[in-house]
Amino acid sequence: MPVLPPAPAPSAGQPCRPAWFSRQELALILITMVWGTTFVVVHAAMRHSGPMFFVGLRFVTAALLGALVFWRAMRGLTRQELLAGSAIGASIFIGYGLQTYGLQTISSSQSAFITAMYVPLVPLLQWLVLRRPPHAMSLLGVAFAFTGLVLLAGPEAGLGLQMEAGEWATLLGALGIAGEVILIGFFAGKVDVRRVTVVQLLAAGLLAWLAMPLAGEAVPAFSWVWLLAAVGMACSSIVIQLVMNWAQKTVSPTRATLIYAGEPVWGGVAGRIAGDRLPPLAIAGAVLIVIGVLVSEWRPRRRRP
Repeated sequence: MPVLPPAPAPSAGQPCRPAWFSRQELALILITMVWGTTFVVVHAAMRHSGPMFFVGLRFVTAALLGALVFWRAMRGLTRQELLAGSAIGASIFIGYGLQTYGLQTISSSQSAFITAMYVPLVPLLQWLVLRRPPHAMSLLGVAFAFTGLVLLAGPEAGLGLQMEAGEWATLLGALGIAGEVILIGFFAGKVDVRRVTVVQLLAAGLLAWLAMPLAGEAVPAFSWVWLLAAVGMACSSIVIQLVMNWAQKTVSPTRATLIYAGEPVWGGVAGRIAGDRLPPLAIAGAVLIVIGVLVSEWRPRRRRP
């Protein structure tokens, strides 16, 4: 999920935050549970719709809902916010378009755990694009996550080089989501969150619809399954984006990412309820991916002499 820059540290004399969860952290936990269950919903919708049409309907509907809620704020849209929203929307289109494409052929549980690879991929992308060397723990997290990916794909995948098309698409989608994280962090504090949220959702949806001819897709026959799924996903998308942007003003990226690490777990639980049955080796791989997510964000404190 998108992660914003760290919240400012409390100044001297301010009371320390209590050990229990704040309301912002509880909100992030709740939306993480919701996001985890969406893999099952999209997996079911792919039996009745093509991925690009569904992604387009999902995000355009979310953008219209957002514009309806923030119609007054939208009048102040600036060129910078339009460019920022378009760039973030393009990364959302790549991430969720490929993830939805992959859900045509792989289970919702597999998709949830492979998508979680975006967390350890973020520091690698920052290294390549922004020339920010990753922390040693980030590299260790990548090693855990990659090992888990190989086990999740199965030994027949040959160290991940012979994964199925759906698995490759989902992994590339995770790379797109990692790009979304970096872009949101880059523009944070420079733009109005409400306006950029609407623009990025609209851009993602329109790009998906424009990609339909390239993907060989036509508008599917009407089905209540894809309609209700798309509208439900649209509502959850706008709520998730707004809650994240609100909560991460006070929740640090490290704590937020630790909460988001539960997303594939919730996705696996929902998939299990829906009938997914991962073999023991794949379950071990899923556990290693979650460990990789946690390790990549862990920064051990040095002991004071």
